[in-house]
Amino acid sequence: MTQSDPIFRLEGVTRRYGDLTALDGIDFVADDNAYIALLGPSGSGKTSLLRVIAGFETPDAGRIWFQGRDITDLPAHERGIGFVFQNFALFPHLTVFENVAFGLRNGAQTLSKAELTDRVRTSIDMVGLAGLEDRNPEQISGGQKQRVALARSLVMQPKLVLLDEPLGALDANLRERMQIELRSIRERLDVTFLHVTGSETEALAMGDKVAVLDAGRIIQYDTPDTIYDGPVVSDVAKFLNRFNLFDGTFKEGVFSGPFGALPVSNARKNNSDTYAIRYDRTQVFDAHDANLPGPALPVRFLASEYLGSSIIFLFETEGQKTVEVDHHLSLGEPRHLTVGERYTLSWDPEQAIVFGKETAR
Repeated sequence: MTQSDPIFRLEGVTRRYGDLTALDGIDFVADDNAYIALLGPSGSGKTSLLRVIAGFETPDAGRIWFQGRDITDLPAHERGIGFVFQNFALFPHLTVFENVAFGLRNGAQTLSKAELTDRVRTSIDMVGLAGLEDRNPEQISGGQKQRVALARSLVMQPKLVLLDEPLGALDANLRERMQIELRSIRERLDVTFLHVTGSETEALAMGDKVAVLDAGRIIQYDTPDTIYDGPVVSDVAKFLNRFNLFDGTFKEGVFSGPFGALPVSNARKNNSDTYAIRYDRTQVFDAHDANLPGPALPVRFLASEYLGSSIIFLFETEGQKTVEVDHHLSLGEPRHLTVGERYTLSWDPEQAIVFGKETAR
């Protein structure tokens, strides 16, 4: 298998729980040696997909291929795939060393004591836990527990590691550090990580590629910048939490919304008529300013949120919809806004994305 070959492939994978279809005929190809983030809302099927790939559950239809062979009917322990659980799943009565060694001691392959010790210590060193081998899980921090869970997976030398929201239980500072460390470890090992998360920020920051999952289907798979700049459907734009989305009507090349009627030269096929403009491409003007770059959206200023590198301004439209403007402080100090005052929001219409039930002519 060459580096450009897929590490795993899904063909029509379906998983049902009674009347609920968690995975709906998924076709997916993952290149080898990549960090893949799997993004989706709660209930989209993220964890079900990981469990089917790992072998903890059997699909109701479809096939799973890993390193060129069909593993659909193989038990989990024979697949050679690592899994890091969301709650770490450490054995509280075992030391860090014994937690990491558990898979080697109970696997099909018998190792000498020296080889087992060497592989365990190498994995522990790799995740930065040297010196903590004799501690029990209750004697280490949440971040250290996460690393133990990762080391326990890596010690088995898998070519694919599945991570089920591995940073969800960590505080913000530790989460940012672990993002960097996880990417660094993956690059050193030349393995593929499939990382499930409900955080769009985490997915965009960590993934070489991002797969967006919704209602049991992968609706977009691409690089983070491509997805950020070009969501293919309005649901992807919604999950990214970076766009103001407006309902309206798109007909015969014209979108009609709360900002009036605008001609549209290009629209993306969608199950609803939706107009999207990113927070950071939306500008604030005085209420009666006539010198606008595009459409005029009357709003009332509600509040602002300081985020360190940027400020988010919150407004309310006449239809009581909350919209946001993201002002990055590298662009200079923002203008002063008065709570309750009326303003106008505008933007370059060429930077907007229109999703329509019909495509533009």
